[in-house]
Amino acid sequence: MSLLVAMGATTLCTMGTAPAPIKVTSQTKVLTEGKPAATIQDSAPMTNVGPYGMCTSLVNPAVAAATAAALGVLTPQPCTPVPAGTWIPTKPKVLLGGRPCLTQDCKLVCAYAGQISITLPGQTKVNAE
Repeated sequence: MSLLVAMGATTLCTMGTAPAPIKVTSQTKVLTEGKPAATIQDSAPMTNVGPYGMCTSLVNPAVAAATAAALGVLTPQPCTPVPAGTWIPTKPKVLLGGRPCLTQDCKLVCAYAGQISITLPGQTKVNAE
């Protein structure tokens, strides 16, 4: 069973150093524990996800440049997430406002080689079956 993700859920990128809350903007009518439930469309950088503290991925041009300037010593830079599409749905048949719901086991790929996941879904009662 997967829990639906609600406004304020905590997310984390494998290349980031800090968690960030998710902001739901794709729909406002379906609530879970009084908060808007998220859909896979809630993936826009800075609007819905991130930043995740400092980025440690050498695929990120800012990190690569800073690391090169430090003679190869990894030099993290501020995270600016670059999602490569939408969240990958695990319950594509459960729709909220015509869009697949976002559940706690969905993943979002960052173009800078990171993978964003849900660490806390923001609610504890509503399952997507």
